[in-house]
Amino acid sequence: MITIVRNGEVYAPEYLGKNAIMIAGGRIEAVCKNISLKVPEIQVREIDASGKLVFPGFIDAHVHILGGGGEGGFSTRTPEIQISQLLESGITTVVGCLGTDGITRDLRALVAKARSLEEEGITAFVYTGSYRMPPKTITGSIQEDIILIDDIIGVGEVALSDHRSSHPTFEEFVKVVSDARVGGMLSGKAGIVNVHMGDGKMELDYIERLESETEIPKKQVIPTHINRNPSLFQKAIKYAKGGGCVDFTTSTVWRFIEEGEVKCSKGLRAMLEEGVDIRNITFTSDGQGSIPEFDRDGVLIGLGVASTKSLYKEVKDAVQIEGIAMECALRVITSNVADLLKLKKKGRISPGMDADLVIADSQSLDICAVIAKGVELVNVDMK
Repeated sequence: MITIVRNGEVYAPEYLGKNAIMIAGGRIEAVCKNISLKVPEIQVREIDASGKLVFPGFIDAHVHILGGGGEGGFSTRTPEIQISQLLESGITTVVGCLGTDGITRDLRALVAKARSLEEEGITAFVYTGSYRMPPKTITGSIQEDIILIDDIIGVGEVALSDHRSSHPTFEEFVKVVSDARVGGMLSGKAGIVNVHMGDGKMELDYIERLESETEIPKKQVIPTHINRNPSLFQKAIKYAKGGGCVDFTTSTVWRFIEEGEVKCSKGLRAMLEEGVDIRNITFTSDGQGSIPEFDRDGVLIGLGVASTKSLYKEVKDAVQIEGIAMECALRVITSNVADLLKLKKKGRISPGMDADLVIADSQSLDICAVIAKGVELVNVDMK
């Protein structure tokens, strides 16, 4: 079976104009102005994308695929994600992680969930470890987990500057990053350390010290939730201008925004205006994680559930409200993530890449269809 997507305006994520995309065997075989096949014995399916935009499938590199939460007791645990939630959000590649709870949810179950999502049709990876350091692993070693288990591409989310963290020493943090780096080097993976940034006073202190006190490259670590408050956000701008990568969390509630959390679409514009290289910015949803609200004494007073739908919503807001070019905004959930995580077949529309596509209405930007590994899994408004 060959599939040809015709007449859509293609963002690869750079703008390519109106093109046809030929898909075979789960890969993109050609991207060009016109494709004509006249081989009777080959079955060809045509998808007419007239009036539509065609994007690379979205990559969400921070999702609690087993669920998260529990800070208010067992009844506040959030549920595991379903494939439908990811697909309706345009997500064709996901990276699963544990969070606060690395006890009742464990890495074996995390890997099993990732593999179930793979069987259902998308691409899934996981991080080893959780909030705490030293991280729990499957094999007993960060390096062995990354080298020997295909699904594992890094470590995360380890917590810093948060009252729920294990409050590691700087030396303990460096050891985790060093082990992840070497594991990545030996396996050809990213070996990224995904760092949960809390509201604490330390902010990016440990991450900034990595550059001044070790030989570890900045991009071995990616701090997430950097839009959590104005002070952390300003530190993140400086860090990103110096070459570090930073990750915005798109899931939130309006009360947090009113209290100073930086809305992702606005934060993206602010960073670009400050001269931050777009390649150093990513968005993730924190999907199925809890959104806990604590008072000044650390007592839980509210709890929400993060949604993967927020990922693309903030990209849409960046384009429609903040005036950021589509090809620029798309990068934070496609090519930038793929480059950072060394996902060589993801994040771009180009021959040889995996056939992961999102087709959206050119006016509303709403998602009309999702293709993952060459299979159309969502069709809302397509011929």
